[in-house]
Amino acid sequence: MQLDNKQIKEFIIDAGLVNRTEYDEIESDIKRGNNKDTVEKTLVSKGKISEDDLRRAQAYVYGIPFVDLKGQKIDFTVLSLIPEPIARKNNIVAFRKNIDSLEVAMLDTNDLASIEFIKKKVGLKISPRLTDTESIKSAILQYQKSLKAEFGDLIQKDVAALKVTDTSVVAGENPNDSLKKLADDLPVVRIVDTLLKHAVLQNASDIHMECMENEMLVRYRIDGLLHDAMILPKNASMSITARIKVLASLKLDEKRLPQDGRFKIDVNGEPVSFRVSIIPTYFGEKTVMRLLREGGGGYTLESMGFHGETLERIYEATKQANGMILTTGPTGSGKTTTLYSILEILNTPDVNISTIEDPIEYQMPRVNQTQVKPEIGFTFANGLRSLVRQDPDIIMVGEIRDTETASLAINAALTGHLVLSTLHTNSAAGAVPRLVDMKIEPFLLVSTINIIMAQRLVRRLAKAKEKYILSKTELQDLSKIVDMDRVLKFLKAEKVVGEKDDWTKIYFYKAKESEEAKDGFSGRVGIHEALKMTSTIKDLIMKGATADEIDVQAKKEGMISMFEDGVFKAASGLTTLEEVLRVVSE
Repeated sequence: MQLDNKQIKEFIIDAGLVNRTEYDEIESDIKRGNNKDTVEKTLVSKGKISEDDLRRAQAYVYGIPFVDLKGQKIDFTVLSLIPEPIARKNNIVAFRKNIDSLEVAMLDTNDLASIEFIKKKVGLKISPRLTDTESIKSAILQYQKSLKAEFGDLIQKDVAALKVTDTSVVAGENPNDSLKKLADDLPVVRIVDTLLKHAVLQNASDIHMECMENEMLVRYRIDGLLHDAMILPKNASMSITARIKVLASLKLDEKRLPQDGRFKIDVNGEPVSFRVSIIPTYFGEKTVMRLLREGGGGYTLESMGFHGETLERIYEATKQANGMILTTGPTGSGKTTTLYSILEILNTPDVNISTIEDPIEYQMPRVNQTQVKPEIGFTFANGLRSLVRQDPDIIMVGEIRDTETASLAINAALTGHLVLSTLHTNSAAGAVPRLVDMKIEPFLLVSTINIIMAQRLVRRLAKAKEKYILSKTELQDLSKIVDMDRVLKFLKAEKVVGEKDDWTKIYFYKAKESEEAKDGFSGRVGIHEALKMTSTIKDLIMKGATADEIDVQAKKEGMISMFEDGVFKAASGLTTLEEVLRVVSE
């Protein structure tokens, strides 16, 4: 459907969104070839009109009804005709079903591929309607609310059918056969499938299933924090654990030793891998599953929270033909995701990239990924020895855990390879003494390391939030633990605040409960520091300087510390000061 530019123009001007002079100036600019975009896209990019204003104009010109779904309760049987991942990805929701047609709200009614896909899926005529961004968000939020209620009902029904299941092991029968029967019992299959599906839709990163004295507790880790999801009867625990063991190809009758495995399922068209760890506890076996969305990446360094000088330093390091790029932090701080994002930048047709990982978290095209298997003697060190004979340009080592791996990684960096890896240290500067403890000579460190990053993850504030300005007392207390003048300098350098602003004019934010996010947070963002290997830093390392001394010099040379970056992001409205203090302290 072609847009009538003249009608769009008149609608925008008549509605008072933009005056005629501004519109004509942009039109002239495009005719002269100074601007490749349309007038409408230019108006949106310049902030003259919003995308929703443009959609209302398009609805008027097309003669397509514009629907407002904010606060409107949609029948779940109608809403679920379009699977949630498709609705979220394509910004399209079903909101009304007629005898022979389905009305769908969209942000782009020219998305004919989505319309055709849904038409084939539901077997009805599709009537597209234009809507705004907030309406789509409101409708998609209803998926989770409805599914949560639905899942609760489903599980209670299936648990009721399990009341005698766990005591149904027949005397004299092979225990393995009895457990296999438990695992394949239809109610058990439905319970586990429901728990997994619910976790994916809740955007959980981990599922914990813990056996208590009289019950089984199921918890999801969402945005870095554990939340109680469900409490199941104790008699369901053996069946559920057996079902997960079957999925992960683990030994059903082994209950004394820890076991690790992996399996993959498809949730509404989205492939999700689950990394399984089962360990014996006092009241039974505890199961923890890490959720890994296939092709999981899609991350960029910018979307993960890298910015300013830190981002520039990383890009500079990726342009080096050899050397080492290290990222540090505790377990679950996003180190591997950062390395995958860097590999995305480096992954061009003219280089050979090989990795040695434990485990392989995401599959990447054109990257040769290898999983370590210590139980058969295939360790990081052994794998790395073999990798360097595979003619790689870039090598990623999942983690440097011991002296042997550290030495081999350093040697690979010295012999013309770019090596990426992770370390468990609390700061970027702390990586140096950690490697020295692994018997790596300081002269080798200064010859190979290009950059060392450190990171943590903080919860990201949802759209609804309360703003406030720090009191004089709060500012003084905060200044005792972080250099607020340096933070202000970074904020001004990146134009987050005005050149003349001070802390009496800069807002911070608190979490606010809303329909979108019950606790006021949605997702996570990284706080980072990046230590560049400059000549002065190299001199300090050669002299055996402490991590603190290296850190002080790095700050003099422009490094923003993790704590400072946390305050920077709090002042930018991405998170709260309390969240930064929870995650990192100096």
